[in-house]
Amino acid sequence: MTAALLAGLIAGYGIAVPVGAVATYLVSLTARTSLRTGACAALGVATADGLYALLATVGGSAVAAVLRPVLVPLRWASALVLLALAARGALTAVRRYRAHHLATRSAPPPPNPARAYLGLLGITLLNPTTVVYFAALVLGAGTTDAVRPLEQGVFVLAAFAASASWQLLLAGGGALLGRALTGNRGRLVTALVSSGVMTVLAVRMAR
Repeated sequence: MTAALLAGLIAGYGIAVPVGAVATYLVSLTARTSLRTGACAALGVATADGLYALLATVGGSAVAAVLRPVLVPLRWASALVLLALAARGALTAVRRYRAHHLATRSAPPPPNPARAYLGLLGITLLNPTTVVYFAALVLGAGTTDAVRPLEQGVFVLAAFAASASWQLLLAGGGALLGRALTGNRGRLVTALVSSGVMTVLAVRMAR
């Protein structure tokens, strides 16, 4: 039980801590909206990690074998989604910056927390790296004995908790950043930097 708990925590932090495009988008989203919206988005990322951990523990090698033929299309789909988000974020930021003095009444409402949750859940689920990562951990354990369902559940919950704690930390950082950059120019710079980073990572992902 303790071994499954530790393995889940290590696995969850291992996939969550490296800051990539999803983490960048999460921080940027929270900075431009609110901590509540960012927290919901963070839980969407953690839910995807938990679902992939569940698939890895239950399916093992079968999951990896099924995904292997479609790994390249999934990676391209993920890159295209990130590019679309980057372009949309940059265009929206420039439009709001130019029309700032006219946008007092016509500014669109911030994203709904439920939409933020579902959006980040979908974006994270598009990335096949997560399921391959968890499947490799399960296969790398090298145990011949069947893992009990209780230990599988502990592993999955620990992985979810680790990912959620890190993503919520990123969201909190985004909220603090938002308070520091409340000006119109500061929000423009934040959005453009975020879009640039997402574009670079999307190009690298598509290679």
